[in-house]
Amino acid sequence: MDNPTPAAAPPPPSPEAATPSGEPAPDPAAIRRAAWAGLIGTALEQYDFVIYGTASALIFSELFFPNVSASVGILASFSTYAVGFAARPLGGLFFSRYGDRLGRKWVLVATLLLMGGSTLAIGLLPTYGQVGLLAPVLLLICRMGQGFGAGAEQSGAAALLTETAAKGRRGRLSSLVMTGAALGTALGAVAWILAQRLSDEALMSWGWRLVFGSSLVVTVAAMVIRRKLNESPVFKDLKEQRAQSEASREKPTSPVREVLTRGRRPMLLVLFMNFGISTQSYTYQVFMASYLVTTVGVDKDFVPEVLLVGAVCGGIAAICFGTLSDRFGRRPVYTLILSALVLLPAPTFVALNSGSKVAITVAIVVGFILACQGAVGVQMSFFPELFGNRYRYAGVTLGREFSSVIGGGVAPLICTALVTAFSGSWIPVAVYMTLVTTVSLIATRMAPETRDRDLTLPYDSTDPVALRARRDGSPARPADRLEKVGD
Repeated sequence: MDNPTPAAAPPPPSPEAATPSGEPAPDPAAIRRAAWAGLIGTALEQYDFVIYGTASALIFSELFFPNVSASVGILASFSTYAVGFAARPLGGLFFSRYGDRLGRKWVLVATLLLMGGSTLAIGLLPTYGQVGLLAPVLLLICRMGQGFGAGAEQSGAAALLTETAAKGRRGRLSSLVMTGAALGTALGAVAWILAQRLSDEALMSWGWRLVFGSSLVVTVAAMVIRRKLNESPVFKDLKEQRAQSEASREKPTSPVREVLTRGRRPMLLVLFMNFGISTQSYTYQVFMASYLVTTVGVDKDFVPEVLLVGAVCGGIAAICFGTLSDRFGRRPVYTLILSALVLLPAPTFVALNSGSKVAITVAIVVGFILACQGAVGVQMSFFPELFGNRYRYAGVTLGREFSSVIGGGVAPLICTALVTAFSGSWIPVAVYMTLVTTVSLIATRMAPETRDRDLTLPYDSTDPVALRARRDGSPARPADRLEKVGD
């Protein structure tokens, strides 16, 4: 060359699977802060949902829907639970616009306050016996606030951790989000274990309020950590690119619009890959708690205890599966989990109906290990890696949250309706769980492998350029990092 590149100039972008890439070098201190922020924030989200889900299964039918039969009361309680999931895509749509433009930290702080405040408000609500129909209406509004805040929480934490971690460690670090979820489940179970030590009169008058009020402690702890959080290096790089493009060209389109016009394929993959997992996860966490009490006839005090054991095992499994995905790839590990979950529902119900506490505990623990935390632990790095850098937050959020509505949000309601319609038979529920998980398995086999892809690139992992680079190591075009920025 007549004009060699100066020594200080940055190297050109490398192939998808090659190193070094265009990604900034990871900062160990930033990684630690991001890990704690993701773990604690997701713990709060899951804590809120677990204490609400457990209350729906155990006491809300009496507190807010007392003038109906027991089965209808449970259905009504689960309906308000489902409304929270219906609000999640709305929250995802709202916060995604800002997560890819103002930053991951801004959204994670805002959603934290909304979730914590809504949960605290539930503990202050009057009951049906005090204000009549106004009580379930207020419960519904608070539940929508919970869902609206949760709509961008896990996706934001997943994007932040995946973009902050070094290659080869993304799966393990991002899986801490689900370890946080397991921690939240464990804390929720402990809260109900302690509450159920009260007399029935005390529990139904003020004990349940104390459970929801305790979320304030988790909210404050998470807020202290998140205020010190740094933005991910990938987002900082994207922000600089946006500033340059806005100075030289027209105003860029919104991340949500870009997902819907350019990122539909990976978004749909995320939606269907999460559909079955979300369904099974909330079936284990919420419906089976009610099923054990109302159909199997186990003692109410046993339910939080078995959820606690499941959560602890699930938190460990999330890290293990995340680490395995760093070694063997996202798609093989995720496929293995889904294949097991396709076969799991029938043996699970056989164990539950045995009435044996040991068999019930084993069944619930396996469900937590695979569906509740293990599979989602792999998602935390798999899903962000499917998208280009310009709308990663929006893409993951929209895909996951819309699938949560048709999956986990309505799963307890559908399962309860099936058991009622088929005279207490568990077979239709098992068939339902198997079918939706098969959909996720098929979608996963259609997805590309994403492990260690360059997260600074603007195109999705399903883009022909990315697929070619991963397949044969051909170089990405030099303009690819800045291509389309500001379109």
